[in-house]
Amino acid sequence: MNESILESIVFWVMGVISTLGYPGIFVLMALESALIPIPSEVIMPFSGFLVSQGRFDLLTVIVIGALGNLFGSWIAYALGYWGHERLVKKLVRNYGKFILLTEEEFDYAVNLFRKHGQWVSAIARVLPALRTIISLPAGISKLPFIKFSILTFFGSLIWSGLLTYIGVKLGENWEVIRPYFRKFDIVIVLITIIVLGAYIYHKLRKRKVSAKQT
Repeated sequence: MNESILESIVFWVMGVISTLGYPGIFVLMALESALIPIPSEVIMPFSGFLVSQGRFDLLTVIVIGALGNLFGSWIAYALGYWGHERLVKKLVRNYGKFILLTEEEFDYAVNLFRKHGQWVSAIARVLPALRTIISLPAGISKLPFIKFSILTFFGSLIWSGLLTYIGVKLGENWEVIRPYFRKFDIVIVLITIIVLGAYIYHKLRKRKVSAKQT
């Protein structure tokens, strides 16, 4: 994203949250999950800073951030559910550039969902690029709405909690993480890969033990 555009978005996000309070956090996080390119890496750390100033309550900020993500995810889920893969892919091809979504990213998300199933809905909430678009393949695959909502909410809760906590700890210096957004994303990806690897290893080992017993 162009640096000047990102700068404008940062100031706009700060203004919305400062003016609207909790509803501002909800709306911004909902827009992010509805495929609008508003970085949660700005929304939640700034909200965490306001927690450190005594303006917001920590738990309330985290829950509202997760609920906003959930609401926005419902919109993307509905697009995938009712639009079907061919139509959604056509929309991404024609208009994805306006929301910073490429056809390749969409295809990757669909393939990832089909390969690893429903738990991707939760895990992807802490993965850069996949966070918002994973709701599209979830809808396309007709993942049960209640299950999708539960997985999405808890995944979003972890992400919101992590970013808010960083903002609280950094206080007035919360903006120092902005130049490191991409590096921060890489760390999150590496941690997730390690966790997934451990989970897959545990599953495979369990199957081998079961096979030997039978």
